[in-house]
Amino acid sequence: MSALAMTLSALLAGGQMHDMANMPGMQMPAKPQPAAPVRKRPARRAAPAASAETMHGMDMSAPAGACSPEHAAMGHCKVATPAPAPEAATDACPPEHAAMGHCTPAAAKPEVDVAAPAGTDQPAGDAPPPAPPADRAAARFYDPAAMAQADRTMRAMHGGMRFSQVIFNLAEAQVQRGRDGYRWDGEGWFGGDIDRLVVKSEGEGGFGDRVDDAEVQALYARALDPYWNLQAGVRQDLGAGARRSYAVVGVEGLAPYWFDVEGAVFLSDKGDVLARGEAWYDQRITQRAILQPRVELNLAAQDMPDSRIGAGLSSAEVGVRLRYELRREVAPYVGVSWERRYGATARYARSDGERTGGIALALGVRAWF
Repeated sequence: MSALAMTLSALLAGGQMHDMANMPGMQMPAKPQPAAPVRKRPARRAAPAASAETMHGMDMSAPAGACSPEHAAMGHCKVATPAPAPEAATDACPPEHAAMGHCTPAAAKPEVDVAAPAGTDQPAGDAPPPAPPADRAAARFYDPAAMAQADRTMRAMHGGMRFSQVIFNLAEAQVQRGRDGYRWDGEGWFGGDIDRLVVKSEGEGGFGDRVDDAEVQALYARALDPYWNLQAGVRQDLGAGARRSYAVVGVEGLAPYWFDVEGAVFLSDKGDVLARGEAWYDQRITQRAILQPRVELNLAAQDMPDSRIGAGLSSAEVGVRLRYELRREVAPYVGVSWERRYGATARYARSDGERTGGIALALGVRAWF
């Protein structure tokens, strides 16, 4: 009886619930849906741990840009730290620290006397140069006499030698209308780079006659610079003219653009003053063929009847010669020369029955030894 009553009570309750769900305005909660099954992600296989043999001797450090902080925290890599820079050289560097590379000992500083500069560290001025060093390393092994001989040889090889040369710039026959003649112009010198003894000679004459004009100069030459020499000495005139002696002062050298230049002033024992200037240029056509233009001017401060020279520009000569160097020391040449006398010098020539100028063919040789 009781069991039957409980069954009826349950049926009545179910009917009431169904009716309440269908009642307007009543909403029952939705039945829960079963959850979707969760798919399990396969577990990642762990990398095999490095063995002690593999880890031994490996550098786990990595550059700062190739090792991220999270990898460094998990022990996968090690951030490389820059090696500490060696300490700057300082006087306070113990030997044991220097041996471990922690610091660098300062090099010993040579003691310099600031008040007395040495070598090329000299102030500008005309003070005498410092004395050359006298302590030679070879002197510890060789005899002093052998060292002295070697020193003299070295000085000679570096400019202390004596040289000599004899050169004839002109040694030629001149062919001209009415009279053929000859002419020479040369010099010889002996000495070094600074001081020299120079002997010059020049003159001319006609074939079959006496030497018309000739002179010899003995000069001391002193180098002014690498290109110019100052000369001073005496001159003696020879030949058919008046025999005069002169004091000579002049210069010779190499002008810009490779012009050879000579100039001199002469003071005679009679008080006469003369001057002469010469210039020539060697224009190379080939290695052996050379064209040489040449000019010479002679002047006088007064008339000199005995020497047949007039005041002012007494004579001028312009010529050009083409030579061929068979050797550097021997060069035959051919050329033309034009000469003209002026003023009283021309009057003296006409009164003597001589020409006042003209053109001559020159055939000669230039030689030196």
